[in-house]
Amino acid sequence: MTVSNAIPTIHASAKSDIPEWAALERKLIDIVNKASVEFADRYTNVDRTLIWRDRWPGMDGSDDPYEGFMNMTMHYILGGAKELDTIAREVWDAITWQWTEYGQIVNEFDGGYDWMHHGEALLGFYWFGLANPHVLKDRQRTKKFAALYNGENPAVANWDPELKIIRSPITGSRGPNHNQSEEDWETHREILENYLPPFEDLPGVDPYQMKAPWLDDQMYTLIIQKVNERIAKGDVPVNLTSTGLMTHAFMYGGEAKYKEWVLEYLQAWVDRTELNNGIIPDNVGLNGEIGQYNDGKWWGGYYGWRWPHGSMTILEPLVVAGSNAALLTNGDFSHLDLVRSQMDMLWELRQEIDGQWKTPNRHFDAGWRDFRIQNAIHPILLWNLTQSAEDAQRVERGWVRENETISTQGYVEGSARPQHTAPWYHYIMGRNPEYPVQILKNNLEAIDFQIERFRSEAWNPYTMDHYREAMSIHDWQIIQPAILEALTHLTLGGPMVSYHGGHLHVAVRYFDLANKRPGLPEDVSALVEKLSATSIELVVVNTSTVSSRTLIIQGGAFGEHQIVETKDKKSEEVTKVNGKYLQIDLDPGSEISLELTVDRFANQPSYQTPFIPTQGEMDIPLTITGRTFG
Repeated sequence: MTVSNAIPTIHASAKSDIPEWAALERKLIDIVNKASVEFADRYTNVDRTLIWRDRWPGMDGSDDPYEGFMNMTMHYILGGAKELDTIAREVWDAITWQWTEYGQIVNEFDGGYDWMHHGEALLGFYWFGLANPHVLKDRQRTKKFAALYNGENPAVANWDPELKIIRSPITGSRGPNHNQSEEDWETHREILENYLPPFEDLPGVDPYQMKAPWLDDQMYTLIIQKVNERIAKGDVPVNLTSTGLMTHAFMYGGEAKYKEWVLEYLQAWVDRTELNNGIIPDNVGLNGEIGQYNDGKWWGGYYGWRWPHGSMTILEPLVVAGSNAALLTNGDFSHLDLVRSQMDMLWELRQEIDGQWKTPNRHFDAGWRDFRIQNAIHPILLWNLTQSAEDAQRVERGWVRENETISTQGYVEGSARPQHTAPWYHYIMGRNPEYPVQILKNNLEAIDFQIERFRSEAWNPYTMDHYREAMSIHDWQIIQPAILEALTHLTLGGPMVSYHGGHLHVAVRYFDLANKRPGLPEDVSALVEKLSATSIELVVVNTSTVSSRTLIIQGGAFGEHQIVETKDKKSEEVTKVNGKYLQIDLDPGSEISLELTVDRFANQPSYQTPFIPTQGEMDIPLTITGRTFG
């Protein structure tokens, strides 16, 4: 590859002592490189299939093995070893084959599950586009998967193009599942015992308790009957996470049909919300009627206002869909008004309990209940996109000191998930200058714990009892060592993605000029210190005292931000950029502090890199077609 066009270049020559955060970043990158290879080698066979069961029933779980290995590609994007991306792709192919043999994946996509889990499974697949947009298999698969939901695959009727409805909460490559079986839900039973009952009228069951009789065979049969009667047909808000797949498809080739689908589907839910007096309904029938199978009630749907998680699975897909729409429309933040309206509605319903404002998490037949402290992550994801004072106020109106806590506990319980979105926000607003060192040390401590755990005899894949419980499907994501929150927050200047299928919305992204690859070059560390609607302040350090390095900075994860100019904060020298990219030539041991003036969301988002592809990568077709029979 060669570099596309002339990129404005600045030279960093000022020497400095290596900051502690810079040394810790390089240490973290190095340890994740080594630990991830060891982890993958320990838990996969020579063909990269997973060392696990010879059978796996039900519809749950194809997402979980993908989650255990997806961060390897993300680490490569940040500056980790190329080997990790190679392994991640090998494991992705192997998992796809393995879960096809289990019977859950059909034609490379889950045969039938909900979009909370589809979204989790697809995160690593989305990151393949950021790692290398010229892989034909990725591009072809993306179009094939998108065709399952935009009507282009006539054999799979997930999408109603007239009513703008995804026809079931459970969809996939087999189409909508309107008649679910006891076998479909078999692996859920053990887990769902510790959630509230899925319906309020189960005989002899308290509808408010956090316990449900899924393991009672007679009650289980009744539950599945009610599932099919009430929540198996029609649309639900969590399906909005599918906009991530269409956005992913758009960023490969810029085809307008994917953008139009995202905007139309989000607008359909805006319209349903207006019909429901400003509250988004959590179940819409196949005829477009709110509550068609639920006695006309707007609550009580699958992943809805009541069961199983409450407001989280309403707000998160609204954030994901609104963010995708804003990205695709050059920062039209009106697409975030739907999620804003639901946040504001819940805030208006707040109650002061034990001296703290709490908002309702669930709606029952008797009204709003389960009042909790506002979850900061959703308004932070909103603010991160808009950088507006209005959205910052949405974050801070429910702020509590516990939001600032930095802990390894969450990683121990499920290491792939973001844990410190609120402390990062606190830092980027200028309130905790110690955060970079704190979060880097925290992540290193957590990685050490993960390494010790996966090396232990208790986690030996050849002697573990993989059949001990349904939860063993989560083993890989629980112990994987690629913990990347610190690197994402500090180097890219943004939060981790929405875990159930969001895209990466960050201030900047980096490329290594010498090796024509994404990520920080060897020895280079970066720290985004401050953000605003028009500027990004960051520090770049070359920790090598003997070698020069060359870094390319891109505005946004997808080149969506235009870098207008940059100012060296020490010399105050200004360089005009007026493009997506800025090159920095770093002398050995040098450090430079920059203030980038940016025009946010000025460019069409894409997976394009600053490098011109090689001859073999140019003009790659988006699809391969062959013979048809019959």
